[in-house]
Amino acid sequence: MTPLPPAKQFDWSNLAIRAASALVLVPATVAAVWFGAWPFLLLISVGVALLAIEWAGMTAPKAPIRVLSTVLVGVLAGVFLIYLRYVPLAWAAMAVGAAVAAFIARRVAERPADAAFGVVYIGVPCLALVWLRGTPDGALWVLVLFAVTWAADIAAFLVGSVLKGPKLWPRFSPNKTWSGFVGGLAAATCAGALCSTLFGEAMGPVTGAVIGFTGGLATMGGDLWESMLKRRFGVKDSGDLIPGHGGLLDRVDGLMFAVLVVALARLAEFFT
Repeated sequence: MTPLPPAKQFDWSNLAIRAASALVLVPATVAAVWFGAWPFLLLISVGVALLAIEWAGMTAPKAPIRVLSTVLVGVLAGVFLIYLRYVPLAWAAMAVGAAVAAFIARRVAERPADAAFGVVYIGVPCLALVWLRGTPDGALWVLVLFAVTWAADIAAFLVGSVLKGPKLWPRFSPNKTWSGFVGGLAAATCAGALCSTLFGEAMGPVTGAVIGFTGGLATMGGDLWESMLKRRFGVKDSGDLIPGHGGLLDRVDGLMFAVLVVALARLAEFFT
């Protein structure tokens, strides 16, 4: 494991860059989710391509193009199939894609497990997100997901930067603190409770708060997981696509875990 530099003093000038990036990306993302159909599918497809590029760059320095291609095809096959509501076939296609990615990586002297995991790591959240958007009131569910995830991320960043205090997991993420964790979890819980009003009587504030709390936990778990991966591969950021944020994977790492929580909550509704 390649050691990374110790945590630096927070640079508040970076906050303006982060805010400017958000002002561009958030409206476009919300619009694609709201309108659905091809804008949403295009959003997901572009996201998958960018994530595959970053994953190959981190994990396959000898042959990034070949690994990128196999990861991209494996995930997109599942995305298009689940968009067409062929749910079992979509998951099967992704599993086959992971196996093919491992085979190709082995042929080009890269690590097969990393290539296969890339298909699963990127693919599972993307398939869950496309499925969630396709359910009744799917746009509202995805907006709740975004609200919870963004609330957790923003509050954890701001509270942790201001209050600081004991480190959450200094071995893998020297900048994250327990104060940021608690602040992010509280914000996510409140966001879930507030967003429940979008559904009227179909979702009460308690249910919304539970979804917010568990989604907030998943968001910060995903953030820590990606920090561990970056430590393993010896990189500071997954890329430099988004000013102030690093790569796309740095921006959606928490959402990739939180979408599984929200999708499971949506699935549970079908059985109640």
